[in-house]
Amino acid sequence: MKTYFVDSFTNEKFKGNPAAVCLPEKDLDSETMQRIAAEIGFSETAFIKQIKENTYSIRFFSPKTEIPLCGHATLASSKIVFNTTTFESITFINCNNVELFIEKEAHKIKMQFPVYETEPIEVPQKLIDALGIAETKAKRYSVNNKIILLEIESASELANLKPDFTALINSHTGISGVLVTALSDTENFDFHYRYFWPWAGTNEDPVTGGVQTFLTKYWATKLNKTKFNAFQSSLRTGTMSTELVDDKVYILGEAVIVLEGNFIL
Repeated sequence: MKTYFVDSFTNEKFKGNPAAVCLPEKDLDSETMQRIAAEIGFSETAFIKQIKENTYSIRFFSPKTEIPLCGHATLASSKIVFNTTTFESITFINCNNVELFIEKEAHKIKMQFPVYETEPIEVPQKLIDALGIAETKAKRYSVNNKIILLEIESASELANLKPDFTALINSHTGISGVLVTALSDTENFDFHYRYFWPWAGTNEDPVTGGVQTFLTKYWATKLNKTKFNAFQSSLRTGTMSTELVDDKVYILGEAVIVLEGNFIL
């Protein structure tokens, strides 16, 4: 099975978020795909299959479970398709039949994702303590993603968080992860964020595009603007641009291919 490793949301190798992109020649069952994702060990592995001319099915698996929507693995998959075909635009269809329209834009890739609402939520204090957060400015919840959103005071505090992941995973159930965000302290970016998800994937996702389905609208409401530059202050770091247009969010990013080979099934 042709397999690629791609660093997403970066133009440098060994930065951003690594994803595996697999192109199976025959249908694989969910158990096999899950075992492959666990073997590779990245936060997500994507399996893509061409359905028609420029339309592909796409499924995402973390080392632990199937994920309906993933930004960085979609970007990685787009990079592979654009590098191996003459298509200028493609459509991915995920496991929930959500269509993701992708197109080239100069040296970047532009992805169209749905927008999801957030609602107020009460968050256990032990979860906040496990993250090492002193005080929160807002607590929201994305029902579609099963992700808690916490806004804190400063980007520097965000960058310095060192969660106790054992305490964190024991502090809550029924969620996929916790996203912590703060207003940027530099002119180059509008907001910073980090994503912790030991419930469904790895302890921390290096760069997360899928959360922009609700995070971009959150900041659009607060800052009264629609275009953003976002920075993920994980150890590997990553950047992306987003734009809110009606019920869609456009995510622009770059990706670098770092490995091409064959997975032996």
